[in-house]
Amino acid sequence: MVAAEHNYKTGRLTARPGAVPESGKKSTGVQPLPVHEQKAGLLYVPQQYNPGKPAALAVMLHGAGAPAAQGLSLLRSYADESNMLLVAPAATAYSWDIIASRKFGPDIAILEEALHAVFENYAINPERIAIGGFSDGASYALSVGLTNGDLFTHIIAFSPGFVHTPENRGKPKVYLSHGIHDQVLPIDPCGRRIVPQLKRLGLEVNYKEFDGRHELPADIAKAAVTWFMG
Repeated sequence: MVAAEHNYKTGRLTARPGAVPESGKKSTGVQPLPVHEQKAGLLYVPQQYNPGKPAALAVMLHGAGAPAAQGLSLLRSYADESNMLLVAPAATAYSWDIIASRKFGPDIAILEEALHAVFENYAINPERIAIGGFSDGASYALSVGLTNGDLFTHIIAFSPGFVHTPENRGKPKVYLSHGIHDQVLPIDPCGRRIVPQLKRLGLEVNYKEFDGRHELPADIAKAAVTWFMG
């Protein structure tokens, strides 16, 4: 069950990968995210998943007003070839809790429950755990990822707007992309402002600007996966 909201005031997560689960046949492909919240989201298990070969894990977050399926779609094309599980939660409001209500709460609690379920049932490579997203999802990924850099090894931020971190832990690597003609979250006050903030924290940042708008070009997504899996 989702824990009490007050446990997540700073966005800290306790779920961690542990012992490799017992071998056994697991359903592959798209399936409901195994949490109690009705609007919880989706899970994608790669076709070649094998408990004997721990998979990478990427939590991918949708933009404002979009469904969980958008988050899943960001990297789904690369999940099978990369042996990568995808977790795509759905925000409980129009956007993620720190955007909709200006504080961590129900969304971080649902993510906690989802991660506990994934770590209990699937063998995950602790050196390849990412959180990422697009637009508001990218802002939330940066915020949660930096707050939990002792869990997430990588952050993948496609066209984010901001970073909010009551506390920072660890040194996750960051991949950040932004379109130079973005009309929704303009690049100057967003991507170009965030990158120096991250570097001042001593983080390794792979920053890509592209000739486009508020979008995710296929080559940018593929480059992010190559970076994450490299």
